[in-house]
Amino acid sequence: MKLKRRQVLTGIGGFYLGYRPSISFAKTSLKIGDAEIFSVSDGHLVLPKDMFFGDLPKEPVEKILSEYGISSDQLHPPCNLTLLRQADKTVLFDAGSGTGFMPSAGILPNSLDALGVTPEEITHVVFTHAHPDHLWGVLDDFDDPVFTDAELLIGQTEWDYWTDPNTVNTIGNNRASFAVGAARRLDAVKDQVKFIKDGQEIISGVVAHSTPGHTPGHMSFEIRNGTNAVMVGGDAIGNHHVAFERPDWISGADQDGALGAKTRQRLLDQLVADDIMLMGFHLPDGGLGRVERKGGNFHFNAKDK
Repeated sequence: MKLKRRQVLTGIGGFYLGYRPSISFAKTSLKIGDAEIFSVSDGHLVLPKDMFFGDLPKEPVEKILSEYGISSDQLHPPCNLTLLRQADKTVLFDAGSGTGFMPSAGILPNSLDALGVTPEEITHVVFTHAHPDHLWGVLDDFDDPVFTDAELLIGQTEWDYWTDPNTVNTIGNNRASFAVGAARRLDAVKDQVKFIKDGQEIISGVVAHSTPGHTPGHMSFEIRNGTNAVMVGGDAIGNHHVAFERPDWISGADQDGALGAKTRQRLLDQLVADDIMLMGFHLPDGGLGRVERKGGNFHFNAKDK
């Protein structure tokens, strides 16, 4: 049998890491009709708290964070990808970060393996946006495409932004590497890409929703069967504390903070009004749960809590 370079690398990495570290790869799952939805871990990020809240009033932010048991100057948001299994399709929402972003992330190949899924079985990869922890995993450490047999679906606005040569000069120094990394990876997989638009049923039972602000072309995806639905929210709702308690506050993680806040409030209202479960990329306990009203704002209730 001839091994691909990616398979060799995975085998070597697995040897040194024990291949199955004590991590819960698949956090939770849910049936919707004949389809099954899995939360699949790509590890977690390590980020300075000021990246999110540095421009917000300190005391009110600290009060909210203390209520959620957060006192460190660093945040460790989980990375929850969504895997949708239908009878004839295996759909992955986002591609993880690969090994080139943060050492605490990039475990998606092991997580898929724990579910008995190989990258070659993925029929579609659907991108919420093109930040590193959502896109960079499309290539392996040899710059070979990982999901070789998949159709890659992304919004036209998001594609245009990250492939524009001027983006690296306008995005700001802190995110310049994001632009370089996204452009290189998107160019490498361009022959697999298909563009999607707001309101489109991109595959059976999955509808795209424009949720901009975190990035210019950020999208969320509603998976529905009858009255049962889950919204794959990407980073439109970026945490389980301040984003819910004060969705109107501007987050430093959003590229357009004001637009991100408007989108966040609208999406939270929709999830409550239409009784749609949320699958949040950076939310705790696998990211799957319900949004509930809490006074004039909101609360995230994880499915397995």
